[in-house]
Amino acid sequence: MANLQQQWLSRKLVHWTVYGVFVILFGISLYSSEFNLENLNGAGDRFIEFFTRLVPPDWSVTELVFNATVETLSISFAGTFLAVLISLPLGFVAASNISPRWIAHPLKLTLGLIRSVPIIIVAVLFVAAMGLGPFPGVLAIAVHSVGMLAKFYAEEFETADKRIIDAVKGTGASWIQTVHFGVFKQCIPQVLAFTIYRLEMNFRDATVLGIVGAGGIGTYIMVYTQSFQYERVAVLLIMISVVIFALDQASFWLRRKVQ
Repeated sequence: MANLQQQWLSRKLVHWTVYGVFVILFGISLYSSEFNLENLNGAGDRFIEFFTRLVPPDWSVTELVFNATVETLSISFAGTFLAVLISLPLGFVAASNISPRWIAHPLKLTLGLIRSVPIIIVAVLFVAAMGLGPFPGVLAIAVHSVGMLAKFYAEEFETADKRIIDAVKGTGASWIQTVHFGVFKQCIPQVLAFTIYRLEMNFRDATVLGIVGAGGIGTYIMVYTQSFQYERVAVLLIMISVVIFALDQASFWLRRKVQ
């Protein structure tokens, strides 16, 4: 009985310690970020002024915005497709139930380093090396997506049912056949779901890459906001919202179909 009570007290102590550390970190974060409710309350009028200046939208730029949106979609689709081509083999190599741990673990660390670099920094590097345009945006999307997709794929491959893998091996299948029929076939629904979700994220990322010269609709966001043409910014926001809503609905439908 005494041991049980001691264990209960130990768990409570750990819980309260974690809560205390969280509260302290939260307080430090608020202080460091200069969180101020008075400033937020005072900014209400400026928010209203900004949104008022968006109305009415200047529909004269509709064709220009549409073409920029198509370019942004092209950047996100091309970047995602390249990332999938690279991430699938990397995912197999990074899965500890397929590759030796001395290969899988260093690769996972490398993927973590890739993910740690913000996509806007990746885009700046490609623009500096290759010049302005959508192609650096495609490469930035692809590189940044590899760090995330390969990790997701590897983790999903590691959840594959070992009994099915052993059954495929038992038929005399080669290593490639075992990976394909024993691992990949089990994981197709989640692999597709991860890929679709990443495509959604890539479109959102692609909308701002134009700010650093990587093409797409972000170029016009920067131009119109800097020149205070908020009526045209409204058209950009409407177009982005429509496309993101359409992507959300399409991805939701696809995810339901592949489950």
